[in-house]
Parts: sequence; C-alpha cells; structure tokens
Amino acid sequence: VNGLMTLGLSGVRQQTNLCNESLMLEKLPACGKSFEEMMKKVDSKKWCNLTEFIMYYDNFTQCTEREANNASCFWPNSLAEGFITGIHKQFFSNCTLENIHWEDPPDEILVTLILVPVTLTCAMITLVVWCSKKNDIL
Repeated sequence: VNGLMTLGLSGVRQQTNLCNESLMLEKLPACGKSFEEMMKKVDSKKWCNLTEFIMYYDNFTQCTEREANNASCFWPNSLAEGFITGIHKQFFSNCTLENIHWEDPPDEILVTLILVPVTLTCAMITLVVWCSKKNDIL
C-alpha cells in the first residue's frame, strides 16, 4: 500500500512541475548550434535530400525533446516548434517544390488511354455472354 501511495504522490508531484520556458529557450540554441555544425559536413546542394542528413536531424530532434523535458515542458510545444521552424527556414527554405504545371497528354495518347480499357471491357463482356450461352446449349 505504501508503494502505491508513493507512486500516486510522485505522479501528483510530477504533474505540478511547471514548464520552465526560459530555461528551455536558453538550452535550445545549443541543439541548433550542434545541428549547424553537423550540417557543415553536408554539401549545401544536398540539403534538400533528407537521406544525406537524416541522422543529424534525428540528433537535433532528440536534443530539442531532451531539453524541453529537462525544463519540465511538453514536447513539442509552441516555443520549441518556433525554434525548430527557425532552423528549417535557415537550412531548408530553398527546398520547396515549385508548383507543377500539369498538362493533358496529346489527343492521340488520350484517345488510346480511353479506348483500350473500353474495348477490353466490351470484349470481356462479350466473352462472358458467349461462354454462358455455350454452356446453356450443352
């Protein structure tokens, strides 16, 4: 019973810890600095290719989560997200895709793409009807 009481009280005590936002904001830049140092190892032309730096980004994410938790803050929270967004703007602002302009294929290809399935469907229906009539005769 004492063990359960201790667990219950420790849970209550943990819930009463308030987020120390100033401590978190003081510690998060160290995560950004570390990420910046790691990103210097990657050619800036490859910054949009996640496979080139996924481990560095994972370390950065874990660092921000650890620092938020050390400050008794939930992660992610609006302040941490703001910091992470700043890092994204610093490194990945040129990675947005341009709007893709879709065009219809030429008419010859479009007609072929429509007629082939329609013709196959009609042929299959004809085959099923023919086979079912043939079985009726036998």
